[in-house]
Amino acid sequence: MLLLYKVWKRLITYVRRTEEQEISNLTGLEVKGVFPLVKINNTQNNLRELLSPEQLQQSLEEWTKNNDSLSIKISDRQLDENIYDLLGNTALKIEVVQAVMQRLVASKDFRPVLLFQRLEDFFRRWCEGVFIDAAPSENLPQKKMLQLQAQNIAIGLRQVDINTGLNVLILLLELHRYAQQRDDLKAQIVFYPSGRRHKDNFFTSQLLRVINYSDAIEIGNFCSVVGEFLQGSNFSGAYLGDANLTGVNFSAANLTSAYLGDANLTGVNFSAANLNAANLGDANLSGANLSGANLRCTDLSSANLSGANLAGADLYRADLSHADLSSANLSGADLSHANLSSANLRDAELSSSYLSHAILFAANLSDANLNSANLSYADLCRADLSGTNLNHADLRGSNLSDTILFSTNLRNAILIAADLSYAKLNGAKLNGANLRSAILLGADLGGVDLTDVILNEADLSGVVLNEADLSGADISDAILFGTDLSYANLSSANLSGSNLSGAILSGADLSYTNLSYAILGGADLSDANLEKVTWNENLEWEDVRGLDKAVNVPEALKQQLGLV
Repeated sequence: MLLLYKVWKRLITYVRRTEEQEISNLTGLEVKGVFPLVKINNTQNNLRELLSPEQLQQSLEEWTKNNDSLSIKISDRQLDENIYDLLGNTALKIEVVQAVMQRLVASKDFRPVLLFQRLEDFFRRWCEGVFIDAAPSENLPQKKMLQLQAQNIAIGLRQVDINTGLNVLILLLELHRYAQQRDDLKAQIVFYPSGRRHKDNFFTSQLLRVINYSDAIEIGNFCSVVGEFLQGSNFSGAYLGDANLTGVNFSAANLTSAYLGDANLTGVNFSAANLNAANLGDANLSGANLSGANLRCTDLSSANLSGANLAGADLYRADLSHADLSSANLSGADLSHANLSSANLRDAELSSSYLSHAILFAANLSDANLNSANLSYADLCRADLSGTNLNHADLRGSNLSDTILFSTNLRNAILIAADLSYAKLNGAKLNGANLRSAILLGADLGGVDLTDVILNEADLSGVVLNEADLSGADISDAILFGTDLSYANLSSANLSGSNLSGAILSGADLSYTNLSYAILGGADLSDANLEKVTWNENLEWEDVRGLDKAVNVPEALKQQLGLV
């Protein structure tokens, strides 16, 4: 056994020296410059510390040297070998890449356009599997793997190939980001990680294949290696369905018309990203940051957005039907004309959001904060708004029919011409709200605080308002056919011009109430308090019931009615 071990060690030494000599002959570079990463070490973790910004900068500049008397341009084959030697060991870290870019920008030997072109050509061929599928004698990943294994560094063939491809991808992303900030370069350096879109191919799938290949050795490998480098990049039209992109940084990225259906986007940073017309249906976006993102006409149906940050996002005409937005932050977001039918918005933050003409049919908005939100002309039919804060919200012309509004805060809300027919308003707070011309047919407002509310020209026919507090309310010119106002507090309320035919006002407090020009035919005023009530001389009292049982009837009215 000892003899076999000695033979093995000699073979390793021979292979290592032979490979180093071959590379040195091919490139004309010193061995120590070609293999800056190679150190004999038995632990792979230490490999991550071997590449310095200086070494990477030197190589990147070498790859773009001009054909002049002092230097010879490296051939494509030599470049491929150099890339695998330099980048096959481990993944680049963001601090290293940032330092390299700073050094390159300050260097007179930095040729960004040529470097981009050469790296992009390599990346295209790497994506096609040219290197991993090559014959053994030409297989660069295998050659690099054997070199590392000969130095007791355990690494697999796929790991070498994936490290190399992802590192080149990182460098291309950084070059793209740098160029897009320069007017003289932005048109010459444009990188499409998923490939360019063609008129006969709406989606591109190159990036999805890279992700799946990278994750073949470890789930989440692509995200951990490349995730922080994706910001500001161009992914328009990319097909990323079912992709695992947990926690990646897509901030300010272009994802227009991209397909991310069913993708795992947990905790992804999409802040200020352009997702116009993208498809994220059924995607998991829990905890994602979408603040300030462009999500116009985006498909987010059935997506999980629980706890997501959508503050200031543009969701105009977005499809959020059946989406889970529980505890999400949508403050200041534009959701006008958006489809939120059956969406879960429980405990969501929607203060100052814009939901004009939005569809919220059967949505769950319980305990959500919609303070000062604009819900004008929104469809909230059958929605659950119990415990919701709608203080100072604009709900003019909105459809709130058959809506659950238990204990809802509607103080100072604008409900002009809103449809509240058959709404469940028990325990709701409506004091100071403007309900002018609102429809409240069949609504239950029993015991509700309606102090100082504006209900002029409102249709309150058949509404239950018994024991409600309507003190100081403006109910002028309203329709109150058969309305139950028994034991309601109408002190100082304005009922002038209102039609109270058949209304039940028994036990109601009408002290200081204005009944001028009201229609009281068939109304019941039994036990009502008429102290200092105001009426006009032509008010008809003939068909009013229970006047003989009313209390504190003014002397002038008693004389007019012959009750003295």
